[in-house]
Amino acid sequence: MDGLSENRRALLESVATEFLQNSWRGRRLVAVEGGSDAPAARFADDVAAILAERGERVVRRSVGDVDEAELRRGTVEPFRTGALPGADGDDTVLVVDGRRLLNDAVRGIWHFTVWTLAGDELPHSGVNVDVDVTDESSPKRYFYDLCKLPPSVGERRTASA
Repeated sequence: MDGLSENRRALLESVATEFLQNSWRGRRLVAVEGGSDAPAARFADDVAAILAERGERVVRRSVGDVDEAELRRGTVEPFRTGALPGADGDDTVLVVDGRRLLNDAVRGIWHFTVWTLAGDELPHSGVNVDVDVTDESSPKRYFYDLCKLPPSVGERRTASA
């Protein structure tokens, strides 16, 4: 984690603190998604690393573009039962990035959620933390009047929809 800027580390530390304050034990699930996949994956990598530095057992997965059934069957249920490789401890955090992790159908499975945005993208109305990663070395927590957003903001459709 030596390559993190001071500003990025400070934001990641605050996200980790907030998550651990509310979910300090057990099998915990964290989802990171964004309008662009690569910055979201990098943010998830860094969140996982910060949590590991704090002594948490962390499992990190990138799931790509998954539907609800695939996400539950291939990642969430194996994690909850301890069958996901590396997730055999009772106090383990699973940090996942991918697409459609924050859709209404699956939003409730996560203990903590992060949406990364850049440029003119809108924030996600149903997450714990919105992060502006326009400048990844100096990300900023993003606050927005979520009442101004239409309910569908952040909801990703399947390729066929």
